[in-house]
Amino acid sequence: MLETERILLDDLEVGELATFYDDADPEEVLEWTFDRFGNRVAMVSSFQAEGVVLIDMAAKVNPDVRVITIDTGRLPQESYQLIDTMRARYGIPIEVLLPNAHAVEKMVVQHGVNLFYHDVPSRLLCCHVRKVIPLQRALRGLDGWITGLRREQWATRANIRKIELDHDHGGIVKINPLADWTNDEVWDYIRTHDVPYHPLYDQGYTSISCAPCTRPVPSGRDPRSGRWWWEENAPKECGMHCSLETGGFEHELEAILGKHGGNGRA
Repeated sequence: MLETERILLDDLEVGELATFYDDADPEEVLEWTFDRFGNRVAMVSSFQAEGVVLIDMAAKVNPDVRVITIDTGRLPQESYQLIDTMRARYGIPIEVLLPNAHAVEKMVVQHGVNLFYHDVPSRLLCCHVRKVIPLQRALRGLDGWITGLRREQWATRANIRKIELDHDHGGIVKINPLADWTNDEVWDYIRTHDVPYHPLYDQGYTSISCAPCTRPVPSGRDPRSGRWWWEENAPKECGMHCSLETGGFEHELEAILGKHGGNGRA
């Protein structure tokens, strides 16, 4: 069986595309994405509000859209229920990736099951083992990936483009169709199109990930302030969408992965 030819774009072409599509509607960006990359692009979703909006949009543009999610092993039960709901609603065979079991076991033995409460490097180590490495595995063989990032979510995302080159993941193209949307626009779409959404939003959560690392946020607070709330002056990022080389966890990560091929393969 012949392999599908790779579709690679350079910085100049991606920059021109980003400018051209800067004011485009998300659906238009998605249409371009599927036309350009075909089966070599996938949506990576954690099924937050932005994610379910994009799945609803993408399923209308391309019913065969490939959707990937990462089960860290620490997700709230409501996340699994929503995954099943989305499968049934859209008829999409959502791919669920798990972290390397040996790496997780070794990390827990050495640092404890709740190591993320110890300090920022320990939290980043946990995020890397449970999230980043499975993402790297998911992106192998792809030439593009679709995310629900928005500029207003956090300072580290303020300058994202709708189409950009992802140098952290081998130079593939990263597509952020909702980059210029506001939170109100996201929820207006959900209500207008009756899109299923995560039930924890109704309990005051504004950003949802692993259960121990997420809590409800009082009205008026930054939406991502419920993530890793015990940390001070630390980035509200896990490393999936930006490289976090701190010098504080890489050595431990190398030690954990060393005996298992160093690549996090399951």
